[in-house]
Amino acid sequence: MKLIKIFSVSTLLLSTLLTAQSIDNSVIEFEKKRFSQNKRIEVRNVTVNTKKEMPQKGWYGYIIDIDASMAGNDVKAKDIVFSNGEVIAPELFDIKTGLPLKDLLNPTLTTKYYDKTKLIAGNHNAKDKIVVFSDPLCPFCMDYVPDVINHVKKNSNDIALYYYHFPLLRIHPAAGTLVRLMNAAKAKGIKDVESKVYNADWDKYFTAKEKNSQKIIDGFNKEFKTSFTVVDVNNKKNNTEVSEDMNLGTEAMVQSTPTIFINGEQDKSKLKYETLGK
Repeated sequence: MKLIKIFSVSTLLLSTLLTAQSIDNSVIEFEKKRFSQNKRIEVRNVTVNTKKEMPQKGWYGYIIDIDASMAGNDVKAKDIVFSNGEVIAPELFDIKTGLPLKDLLNPTLTTKYYDKTKLIAGNHNAKDKIVVFSDPLCPFCMDYVPDVINHVKKNSNDIALYYYHFPLLRIHPAAGTLVRLMNAAKAKGIKDVESKVYNADWDKYFTAKEKNSQKIIDGFNKEFKTSFTVVDVNNKKNNTEVSEDMNLGTEAMVQSTPTIFINGEQDKSKLKYETLGK
């Protein structure tokens, strides 16, 4: 009797796994066919980046990676869909709360985001790791990021804090030059650049809408007592570093700032860091 029970449970588990795999395959094939309908797009590969079981029974949420070519240009994109194995939907809403289930879907960060060169506070070997994507001219970021840095410094043995540039250039064009100045300052060995930049009163020198790089550089030099030039700011190495930060943010589906990840998972409350290190 016991063997029959174990066999039945094992059979049920295998059936569940096969069903889940079947849904995955169906979603991938659906996405391939959908994007291939556009004759300008050549789909090279479609893979599941992230899959999460939804609170609603039988439903799964998928973040899909699309590798394609469009008009001769390489395109890497993401799509979000939901499926129960019978239908596929681009969005689902919780009938009780009215909230979109997309809010539950975010990629889990891989270890590549724990790059020691991006560590700005704490212990790289700490168990608890925080990753922040931020724009130094975002008003919320100006208040928020210093608080996170200070918390990590108070618990420096137990937490690692990694910082990535994610300037919102459409609304804060000046941030593009400012983040490059931050990189240049770090390369010169200036300590605690992030804290100093976020605590500075940049309105004395320029607004977030400023597009004149020289004006931003002059303001930075006055604040930091440095002598950076346009060449120090706009060079291949600096531009590549900022682009890589932003690409990593895009890959993690960062859409606004600040965006914070706690141990690989995005924290939409932005408050969980306060529970670490205690």
